[in-house]
Amino acid sequence: MTEHIATLRLGTRGSTLARWQTDLIAALLKTAWPGLVVEIEVLHTQGDRILDKPLPLIGGKGLFTAELEAALYSGAIDLAVHSLKDLPTELAPGIVIGAIPMRASVHDVVVSRSRRPLAMLPPGAVVGTSSRRRGAQLLHAYPHLRTADIRGNVDTRIRKALDPDGPYDAIVLAAAGVERLDRSDAVTEMLPLDLMLPAPGQGALAVQCRDDIRLLHLLQPLDDAATRAAVTAERAFLSGLGGGCAVPVAAYAAIVQGRLHLRGRVASLDGRDFVDVTGDAAPEDAAELGAALAAQALTQGATQLLREATA
Repeated sequence: MTEHIATLRLGTRGSTLARWQTDLIAALLKTAWPGLVVEIEVLHTQGDRILDKPLPLIGGKGLFTAELEAALYSGAIDLAVHSLKDLPTELAPGIVIGAIPMRASVHDVVVSRSRRPLAMLPPGAVVGTSSRRRGAQLLHAYPHLRTADIRGNVDTRIRKALDPDGPYDAIVLAAAGVERLDRSDAVTEMLPLDLMLPAPGQGALAVQCRDDIRLLHLLQPLDDAATRAAVTAERAFLSGLGGGCAVPVAAYAAIVQGRLHLRGRVASLDGRDFVDVTGDAAPEDAAELGAALAAQALTQGATQLLREATA
């Protein structure tokens, strides 16, 4: 079925991390299909161009994906590579997630200018984060700290965090991106999941394509069933809450002894109130599990928290 596609064009954002992720997918495709030619096209998204405003104020994470999806539609590219946590839960018609490879770390990490962990920072210390999910959980665990928005790619954020004259005493960002760019040397601490539950899909990559049986066939060897089940549950939880990056929603799922276990969390922006829900199901029922826990969270007070977060 691959004889009709001799060359694949992969679309990516231009950041170092996005290029690393796309190069990984290209290498996996070439390993799975010797002789396949893979070309990489760099596209610049609106989210990459607007760096002076918080994401929730300029339209959310879809700003990182719209141009890539348009290029898929037009046929300018065949595949688009994303960090799954940046991908909206509602996909454009005719566009599917053709592969989700094995996930990297789901943790968040701290880069601290003084090399001190968050618990040892002084009252009023400023922690930079681009995520309301992180900000809410930080304030819950460490109410003596303050949070401030920070934008930019991984290297830019780390540079800002370590700047002796900069506005940040520390920053929090995803471990996966730091590890992929070989910047673990900058990490002060890794936050435990009980303290900092990840964003739905964190640590996973998504390869989008048109709903074309030939493209789906080429991507099939890259898909990891356990990761797909886990992130399907997490994204169904987020979707069931009607949330995006503007709301402090976290979720993490994993298969343990054949059962898919999901934990979901909705927080108030100030971190004072949490709604935590947990459940398990067969891996093939991942979407139903996420939806059921979202409904449970709404009945336990998440509706009010979400309303306040988007007011």
